[in-house]
Amino acid sequence: MLQVNRDDKNPIWQQLLDQAIHHITTGKWPPGELLPPSRELALLVGVSRSTIQIVYEELFSRGYTVTNWRGGTRVSEWGFKTNLAEEVIPQGPSTPTLPLLNVAVDELNSWFRGKENGNVAIDFCPHEPYLDEHFRKTWRQSFLQASAETDLTNWGYGDAYGFTPLREQIQRYLTFERGVHVEIDQIILTSGAQHSIDLIAQALLKEGETVSVEDPGFPAAWMTMKYRRMNVVAVPVDEYGVQVEQIDPQTKLIFVTPSHQCAVGVIMSEPRKQQLLQKSAKNQFWIVEDDYDGEFRYRGGPLPTLFSQQPHNTLYMMSFSKMVAPGIRISAVIGPKDAIRQLAQVQQLTYRHLPIMEQLTLAHFIEHGHFMRHMRRTRNVYRRRHEAMTKAIMVTGLAERFKLSGIETGLHMLLEAEESFDEEAMTNLALENGIRVYPLSKYCLENTRKGWVLGFAKIDEQAIEEGIFRLAKILLQET
Repeated sequence: MLQVNRDDKNPIWQQLLDQAIHHITTGKWPPGELLPPSRELALLVGVSRSTIQIVYEELFSRGYTVTNWRGGTRVSEWGFKTNLAEEVIPQGPSTPTLPLLNVAVDELNSWFRGKENGNVAIDFCPHEPYLDEHFRKTWRQSFLQASAETDLTNWGYGDAYGFTPLREQIQRYLTFERGVHVEIDQIILTSGAQHSIDLIAQALLKEGETVSVEDPGFPAAWMTMKYRRMNVVAVPVDEYGVQVEQIDPQTKLIFVTPSHQCAVGVIMSEPRKQQLLQKSAKNQFWIVEDDYDGEFRYRGGPLPTLFSQQPHNTLYMMSFSKMVAPGIRISAVIGPKDAIRQLAQVQQLTYRHLPIMEQLTLAHFIEHGHFMRHMRRTRNVYRRRHEAMTKAIMVTGLAERFKLSGIETGLHMLLEAEESFDEEAMTNLALENGIRVYPLSKYCLENTRKGWVLGFAKIDEQAIEEGIFRLAKILLQET
């Protein structure tokens, strides 16, 4: 019998429904049992008939009962087992083994080096930019104003290419700041460099095709391509950039960072650029140009892009991770219309579109001048920190023992050691002494070069000086 608890905060119909379902699932009301008519059960329980009708309607809609206008309401034949409690409940389906994924994630974590030691006093992180309270306030201002001003239509399903006003702002920025002239449908927005690379792999390559990457280089590029089952081939990098003559003749795409090589930091020389452009045109392969921190130059303005010289088979990647903040997860790929259309189709199928609020906020942030003011402020900060880092490396004598490179552009520089040097031991020793540095070997696919990639964006001048002096004490006493 069903009972009503007047002290229960749940509605009466909900109490009765829960009890009825319990009776059915435990076998108290077995399959096929005829339930009393609603009027009769209402009198027995002491509630209105409409309450019982609600309960019966819910039981029927959920499949616990079947109703026949002549036969009344009966418990459905739904496969109930009286010994359910005695049975061993099986585990859910096992997850498949994904060795490529597991290896890639392990390598990615190793590259970032995580936060395995919480007692680090000075972290020469090369991955993150400078952020401060002023940025937080201006970003919040744009967030609130964009939220208030946006049309409700923007909250529907969006364009796979990305929010049009934001792409228009990026178009203007590229024109005036980078000398890249494109139409709006040559720009697609993504949620970061790895997302961009993944879209490119899906849209423009076939499984098993050969992809060339710089070595040392950007680990996420070859990890993503390998996970997409591409044949990844390493191309060595020297003081002039990627060695074009060693690009695999079967390659269908090459990933390069010409403005500030990741992680050696060199700038691709003009002869190398022309050699690469000519080879790409002749052999018909894609060039993916990642301009991840090329906006930060310490000798003149930003360098001309490969895309501006040969836009027909070059895909230009830009990211707001270094220019603004990694947390907003907005990047862009610029390229030929047909290629970008293909990327947009993959985006529409697999991701649909990016979250709208970040796009709205960034569009407002750029349009109202906050972005360029932020860039001017950060460039001044980086210039001071770059100078402090360079000076400290010179004063301590590290530049005499190790090769310093990558100082013209970007947010990191390289202190390179001889290949026989025990890079891992020195890295761990520095960590034990409260200094986190990032070994060059983690950026190498096949190469055996050694050294440390030292970022300066997130630490102030005093910490840079202190960190380099402590690092010099560790490294120089071992040489």
